[in-house]
Amino acid sequence: MDAKTGSISGGCPVPHDGASRALLGRTNRDWWPEMLAVDILQPNGPANPLGADFDYAEAFNALDYNALKADLHALMTDSQPWWPADYGHYGPFFIRMAWHAAGTYRTGDGRGGANSGQQRFAPLDSWPDNGNLDKARRLLWPIKQKYGANISWADLFILAGNVAIESMGGPVFGFGGGRADVFEPEKDIYWGTEDQWVNEGVQTRLDPTKEMNDIDGPLAAIQMGLIYVNPEGPGGNPHDDAGMARDLRETFRRMAMDDEEIVALTAGGHTFGKAHGNGDASLLGAAPAGGDLAAQGFGWVSSHESGGIGEHTVTSGIEGSWTNVPNKWTHNYFRLLLDYDYELVKSPAGAHQWQPINQKPEDMAPAAWDASIKVPTMMTTADMAMKRDPGFRAISERFRNDHAAFEDAFARAWFKLTHRDMGPKIRYLGPEVPAEDLIWQDPVPAGTMPSDALVTQVKAKIRASGLTVSQLVKVAWASASTYRKSDHRGGANGARIALAPQKDWDVNEPALLAKVIGTLDALRGEMSLADAIVLGGVVGLEMAGAGDVPFTGGRGDATQEQTDVESFDWLEPEADAFRNYMPKKLRIKTEEAMLDRAALLGLSVPEMTVLVGGLRVLGANHGERGHGHFTHRSGQLTNDYFVNLLAMTNVWKAVDGSDDEEYVATDRKSGGEVWRATRADLVFGSNAELRAVAEVYAQKGGEEKFKADFVKAWTKVMNADRFDLTYAKYHA
Repeated sequence: MDAKTGSISGGCPVPHDGASRALLGRTNRDWWPEMLAVDILQPNGPANPLGADFDYAEAFNALDYNALKADLHALMTDSQPWWPADYGHYGPFFIRMAWHAAGTYRTGDGRGGANSGQQRFAPLDSWPDNGNLDKARRLLWPIKQKYGANISWADLFILAGNVAIESMGGPVFGFGGGRADVFEPEKDIYWGTEDQWVNEGVQTRLDPTKEMNDIDGPLAAIQMGLIYVNPEGPGGNPHDDAGMARDLRETFRRMAMDDEEIVALTAGGHTFGKAHGNGDASLLGAAPAGGDLAAQGFGWVSSHESGGIGEHTVTSGIEGSWTNVPNKWTHNYFRLLLDYDYELVKSPAGAHQWQPINQKPEDMAPAAWDASIKVPTMMTTADMAMKRDPGFRAISERFRNDHAAFEDAFARAWFKLTHRDMGPKIRYLGPEVPAEDLIWQDPVPAGTMPSDALVTQVKAKIRASGLTVSQLVKVAWASASTYRKSDHRGGANGARIALAPQKDWDVNEPALLAKVIGTLDALRGEMSLADAIVLGGVVGLEMAGAGDVPFTGGRGDATQEQTDVESFDWLEPEADAFRNYMPKKLRIKTEEAMLDRAALLGLSVPEMTVLVGGLRVLGANHGERGHGHFTHRSGQLTNDYFVNLLAMTNVWKAVDGSDDEEYVATDRKSGGEVWRATRADLVFGSNAELRAVAEVYAQKGGEEKFKADFVKAWTKVMNADRFDLTYAKYHA
């Protein structure tokens, strides 16, 4: 796993006064002002040339999987003169490519990861940490071209990494396909606000006195342009042992990995290949996004007399292999790390690294470009943490003495790394999907489709139970709205709203939740609790005058043992504008947090707008909060929210001491108080685009459209996680 350090050339064109957009941070245009603005065509249609009707799961199932794997195996040792394979084997290169495709995943918002092939686009294709991976992708192009739409780039990246491990004798747990490609950068991913890439002297995102919980929002990596941590040490300091261990733990934790997985992945990944720093880093050209037309998407083109290939390759600036047999799976990593004392040296490119003292000739590695030459192995500062930190050291010692345990731990951790963002196991395709259910896959037992008679019976019981519209709607929304399209976690299936940690989240009003769940549980009969919760929302909406609301049953109920409490804690919302819940001031604007949450739910602007307006009048605010409850017909599904928000009789003013988070409306004539609201309410009147949508629902004839659109958007959220329905045909 190379990690290229260094800063981009030239000054950043973005003003550094905090005026840049906080939600998304720097954009690709900020980093590379000369990039062609292809997105000017977005209003004319989607970028996907395969079309909306293309079914990648169906295409993947028609793939000649064994032939593809055979071609990948052959590629591993088919060294090309334009980018020769180290040690005659491309395996380590493809492992790094797959690792870095998957390693951007973060549990905070589920974004990043390998699920859509984003490594092909800026900023990821040009991150310093992804230096020279453009060559790995081009090496795969003939295979991608051969198999066409039957294999996505996203799947090919990960499968190539698996085959690489297999081809060098390493352990593999399995592979699941099904990652459909995107054809443009995902613009709703916040990568940070920094205006420099990682390099020595640039401030990290972590204040050492505050631990990693002070890092900005959902981010996990220590610095802009890194996948995980700076391998030379925190801020490039190779002597900060405590900081290195801290950075590793907290960064990996934010990417869903524990101590054992950190050690297994580090040791297993660094068993293979080498880092590259045998040359002058100043001779490297621009990253792919900043290259000229003639480079044809290649980046980091070297002006070294050899062209910067083979012996003179520079990527991270660190130089050398970790083990003495870098093209085969061995257990030498722990032996070399633990048996030798190390001294700090600098690579030819000037990077800090650690070299064994008095290394035996048999423990030296062959030069990547000439097997007859012996060179010392090395360790990065991050590797040295596996030896110097007591916790990591204990695991390292155990793995050294129990090779089977190490191999199993690495295979499982690699599988988790490369599949963590795929969501439920039912989305996995292909002949190598492991049979074992893993807790991080959020398993849910198969549900049973309730009969129409049972649905009718339970609906009648719920209607007669005394539960209110507000109570039923709140609980159904709380259950389903945990869904994230980023990593397909959360949602109503499994009824985890009734389990820890969700049952105890403040946003879910635990006392009210327990009452509603207890009542529904007693009434549901043979129906799953998950179905009963969603059906309760249906009953609530129909009681509110929504008409017939669609319901599709068949959800299962998860158990507490099937629920990783720590992992699900990341799904707890800091704020939820749909319920007007914001317990503390956020680092971003309240309305930006609302957009982010709507994006994770997969909602359009009209869908977000209609859901906010409907939930307000239905009484779904957290804790009976009156802000935004612009109606005198509470509990009825009306367009009153939009009519009263946009009424010209209102005069709005921020409430003193609210830090511009709460507002009061007074009547223009009488001066009396009319309504109270939050920023998440007033933005639908102040923002021109949101107001344009709100006006449609407030105008004459808008009420029926509002009801129909609300029911449609509501049903979309309730069914967002129903992969048990949409993927069942692929497993027949």
